[in-house]
Order: sequence, then C-alpha cells, then structure tokens
Amino acid sequence: MPISRRFLFFLFVIFTIVNAKAQVAPADTDVPLKREFRGVWVASVENIDWPSSPNLSVEDQKAELINLLNAHKRTGINAIMLQIRPAADAFYAKSREPWSKWLMGKQGKAPSPAYDPLEFAIAEAHKRGMELHAWFNPYRATNDGKFFALSPTHITNIKPEWFYIYGGIKLFNPGIPEVRDYIVRVFLDVVDNYDIDGVHMDDYFYPYQIDGQHINDAETFKEYGGDFTDIRDWRRDNVDQLVKMLTDSVHKHKPRIKFGISPFGIWANTYQNPQGSATHGGSSYYEQFADSRRWVKEGWVDYINPQLYWPIGDRSAAFDTLLDWWSDNTYNRHLYIGMAAYRINERRRSKFKDPGQMPAQIRYLRDNERVQGSVYFSSKSLLNNPLGFTDSLQQNYYKYPALPPLMLWLDSIPPNPPRNVTATPVHNSVDLKWDVPLPAKDSEPVYGYIIYRFNADETVNLEDPRHILHIQYDDTPFYHDETVQRGKSYVYVVTAIDRLKNESDRSPGIGAMVR
Repeated sequence: MPISRRFLFFLFVIFTIVNAKAQVAPADTDVPLKREFRGVWVASVENIDWPSSPNLSVEDQKAELINLLNAHKRTGINAIMLQIRPAADAFYAKSREPWSKWLMGKQGKAPSPAYDPLEFAIAEAHKRGMELHAWFNPYRATNDGKFFALSPTHITNIKPEWFYIYGGIKLFNPGIPEVRDYIVRVFLDVVDNYDIDGVHMDDYFYPYQIDGQHINDAETFKEYGGDFTDIRDWRRDNVDQLVKMLTDSVHKHKPRIKFGISPFGIWANTYQNPQGSATHGGSSYYEQFADSRRWVKEGWVDYINPQLYWPIGDRSAAFDTLLDWWSDNTYNRHLYIGMAAYRINERRRSKFKDPGQMPAQIRYLRDNERVQGSVYFSSKSLLNNPLGFTDSLQQNYYKYPALPPLMLWLDSIPPNPPRNVTATPVHNSVDLKWDVPLPAKDSEPVYGYIIYRFNADETVNLEDPRHILHIQYDDTPFYHDETVQRGKSYVYVVTAIDRLKNESDRSPGIGAMVR
C-alpha cells in the first residue's frame, strides 16, 4: 500500500520539531548584532523633518509620516525620537499647552479634521516594530521673537514672571520651583495618556552662550538661592532637581517607560575639570549648567545620548576621544551615540565629506562593548541618503533587524513562551498560530512576538538576527508569512516579548512544507 502524501508531510513535521529541539547552534563570530538601539530624531521645530510644511492638510501630514516611517524601517531604524514639544506647545491633543504653529501654521490651531498626531505616530511606529520616544524641549518657550503671534493660552501669557529673554527668545527660568513643577506635569500628561516607549530630552537646558548677553536670573537667585554662594552651582542644581523629579515621576507613573537625555557631547574639558575629556570646546557643565555625567552616575537616566557631532581625529573634539570618555562614564546605564548625519550635507569641506567617515564611526562604536547604539540627526538627512550613507546602513550595518537592548534595572523577568504553535501552508504562504503564553512571574502581559524562520536543514540559532522574520509589537497570536517559496521546507520558532523587550524561551520548532 503506497504511503500517502499527508503521512509523509506528518513525518516531515515530526522530524523538524525533533531536529530543531536537538540542534545546538555553534559559536559564530560573524553573527550580526541581535540587540542594538538604532534611532533617528524627527524634528518638528521649524518644520525640519515633519511635517515638512505647516500648510499640509491632515491627510498629507499622515501620508508624509507614513512614508517617513516606511523609509526608516527599510533602513533598519528601530526607534523614532519624535519632537512633540518644541517650544511650550504641543503635537498631541491631550495637552495643557496650545497646538504648535509648526503643525497647522498658527499656534493654538487644531488639526481639521481632528486627529491626534502623537497617537497616530505611536500606532504607525509600533505597526512597524519601532519604538517611539516622545522628545521634549524642557525650557524653550519660543523659538523666535514674534511674541505677538503666541496663543492667549500660551504659558508665557499666563505666567509671564516665569520667563526671561535670552538671544531674542523666551526661556523658562529653571530656578523657580513652580516652573519645575509645571514642566513635570507637562511630561506626565504624555506619560499618562499615550503608549510611548520613552521620554526623551534634548540638549537645551540653560541657553548656549551668546557673546554680550547674560541670563537675567539674579533676582531669582536672591529669592531661591538658599545656601548657594555661587550662582553657577545653583543653576546646575536647578537642572539636577528637574531631572531627578522627572525620572522619579515618569517611573512612578509607568515603570516600563525609558527615560533618556541627549546632552551636548562635551561634559567638561580636562583643562576645566580633571574628570573631563581631552577636548577643547564648549561644555555642558560650565556653559549650560547641565551636569550630564552626574545624571548617569546617580542612575537618574536609563540612557544617555551625547551628541558627538565631530569626526574621528578632530583636533578640538574628536569623535573617538569623546566616545571613549563617555564609555568610561556610563555607570551601567545605556550609552547611545548621537551621530551627525546632517554634517555630510555641509557645504564647507570637512572630514564628513569622506564617504568612509560615518561608517568608520559605526565600526568604532560597535567595537566598544559599553555602547549600545546610535541616534542620527536628523530624519531628513538619512532620507536624503548623503554620500550613499543610508544605503550602507540598509545594505550592510543595519541589513538585519535588531531588538532594542535590555534594561534589566527596569525589568529582568521575561514572558513565558508561546504554546501550541502551528504552521499551516495555505496557497503559497504559511499561517502561524499559537496560544497566548501562561502569565509571567511578574504578571506582566505579553507585549508582542518574534517570529524566526529557518530552512529545514539549518541549525536553529535564535541569537542570529538573520533568521528574524518578523518583530511584532502586537499581542495578536497569529502571523501570515507570504515570503515563502514553493517546494521549500521551513522551520518556524516563535518567542514572546514584554514591554521592555525581554524575550521568552523559544517555542518548539514547527515545520511547514510549501507545495
């Protein structure tokens, strides 16, 4: 009696399950990185990146953002740093501050038809397996001197005593306790109401120095200076207090949200401070009163993202020198390097005109085990593919997907694995289904899944991202694989991930033969 084709397929499935369980992956030094932070800043101020104009319709805004996300997904980016509060205004509906003028052309003017840009951006980023970090500018209240154009509900009109003017713009006075309380409440509006992955602050604390100008906060120092005898130490303490308040508040409201800051690349120079870097340039500690090194040392940030916008070997501030310094001052927090993709487009001659400069920076940071990734400024620069750099990311450095690195101090307990995985060939495709995992030890629900695919004769190695078929920020226990080839046999493995991307043990390997 001839053996049926159905029985042969059953034998194949059993063989692949047993084989996939038994095989142990050999060490492979050429395996790409499975975990790496690959971010890009999407700046809304002055319509740098998105939306490209304040005159776009809502549908055009949405389409433009989708195209942007699709392009970055193809490049291999896995995190979007979206600027949602550029100047005490909002790119989100659930805000105590007015709508940004860079959204609809006039401050306070709501999108019509109504939609929530942040909610939309989060949903679209997550569909593509990308984190979304809400990027805030904490202290800038205006970006120009057109104060007459501000909304009546803008905070500068409600609390004018909270601000000083420097460089022709209005800035929050960090020395006023009510200012710090207000800024924390603004941040928590987003933390409490949106499904963001991270809270992100940029490098604007006290203003970058301008010759001939001074910060008008002497009266505030008299009132709130306390035991401080040096106004500069008091200013640093004001910023420290805000950072500490934010990390405490953010993590209390949502313990799984990441909190990170992107300071100026030089904390201090050795000629200013023996603990500083061997550089000669502006410094956040002395000029902006931002003690970014302390924030890492005290554990007040989950990641630090210094902007190292200089080439390797630069005489004043070398990329390699600063990266080494920051890597020696991470204190077991994550270090993501701010990368100057925008400088490739500069008109003046510089080392960034060398097509090998940015790739060399990637290789240098990857050689340092204390560095977990990169963030590029900015979106438009990557989309323009300067000197083919974006192509090199897509085809080489970011060719295979990567998960964000783990933050074990926030969460170290993984989910349980998916159960009862099945793989059913259907019309030149395969339908994967599984049962939701049993509850994790910390009772945290499953956030998503990772689907791996192997040829039937390949070793199952989940540390090799070349076999990641799909990263799913969605708890639906189903995946439809349309990328199979007829006549081939595959083995699928599914794992579960939680909010901070802790990964479960693997499911058994499940075979499928595509006819």
